[in-house]
Amino acid sequence: MAIADKIAEPVSEATFSRWKWRILLAAMFCYFFFYTGRQTFGFAIPGIEEDLGISKTTLGAISGILLWAYAVGQMVNGNLADKFGGRRLMTVGAILSTILNWASSFSIGSKSLALSWGANGYVQAMGWPSGGRVISNWWSPHERGKSFGFYTFAAGMSSVLAFVTSTLVVDTFELDWRWIFRIPVLLMLLGGIVFFFLARENPKEARITPPPSYTEDPENIELDLDEANPDRSLGRYKLVLRNPKIWSTGMAIGFQNAARYGLLIWVPVYFLGDNWDSGGSAISPAWISVALPVGMAVGALTNGWISDRLFGSRRDHPIMLFMVLGAITSMLMFSGALGTVSGMVVLFLTGFFVYGPASSFWALCPDLAGKKMAGTATGVVNFFSYLFAGAAEPLVGFTMDQTGSTGLIFPIVAGCCIASMLCAATIRR
Repeated sequence: MAIADKIAEPVSEATFSRWKWRILLAAMFCYFFFYTGRQTFGFAIPGIEEDLGISKTTLGAISGILLWAYAVGQMVNGNLADKFGGRRLMTVGAILSTILNWASSFSIGSKSLALSWGANGYVQAMGWPSGGRVISNWWSPHERGKSFGFYTFAAGMSSVLAFVTSTLVVDTFELDWRWIFRIPVLLMLLGGIVFFFLARENPKEARITPPPSYTEDPENIELDLDEANPDRSLGRYKLVLRNPKIWSTGMAIGFQNAARYGLLIWVPVYFLGDNWDSGGSAISPAWISVALPVGMAVGALTNGWISDRLFGSRRDHPIMLFMVLGAITSMLMFSGALGTVSGMVVLFLTGFFVYGPASSFWALCPDLAGKKMAGTATGVVNFFSYLFAGAAEPLVGFTMDQTGSTGLIFPIVAGCCIASMLCAATIRR
């Protein structure tokens, strides 16, 4: 009898718990390094401007190209994760993104940078839905807020790592912008390889039978599986796109992600430029900006827990709450009446509230589509997410070129938060 045909071994609750935590931690470990492959761009902008003479408007457009390529990649790769397995696809994405980051470091102008950075956006999209697909295969529906909260926390901490490693390159090691694309991404390569060897796609691949606590937890999805064939790519797309709540979720996370990337790309430019007055603080402005991704990481972990514990696995209410508070803290940053310490605190809170709802958004995807189509649903929702973020980037860059004020990023973020809150009000899940 072939190994694949052997009867799966029944396991206890304790054994299965160890397995699902192993899978979650492996996915978190891999994604903890993923943003070193795409969120370092803001730190490279000043050096690229000086070295290659490219304007903020053009650099904003190049940043947008990555986000649009990422959006297309989400739509395609989420479905591929359902078809071929998230474990393989996530590792391939880490390897290819490392190669394309190094290619970006050798750019000689806007065209070569746009080509390599855009291609990097597509392969980066192999990561998130693939990990989400694997996690959905191991964690039951009523634990998804928690599991996706931890997964999104890893993504938030990945932003911290991207900011810290980039700051080390430009501030501590005093290397030029090209090394921002060369050194941090080596960690992502390591993460992808470790994930492949530690993770298993699902309990069947691990040759175990889950306990009743997992098998008897109903999906309660809002799709009729008799209307299309979920085992075929086109059938999965039809089923997912037929649900109006997928569209509402996509629009809500689209505005939320536009706010998030507005902060991640342009806050380093704000603190490294002339618009930030540190009041003579001895703390480097580059290090002050690290408070942003730290707040994002903690917010993601908190919001997922809140959605399960305080709102009974209902996702729309914690999303709306955090978006309103994100708009308020963004406008406090814009007020300009903040010192170094108060600026770090408010920046932390801005990241906390703006990115926090991401864990609830990602838990919504398998909630609405079920674990069998979790990758497709995650990819479709993330397509909207990065379509909106990519559209905002060149507009932000143009606004800053025209006004000379990088601080305008904060009212732009506040407006996106309010728009996200209004869209989330239509989800009612």
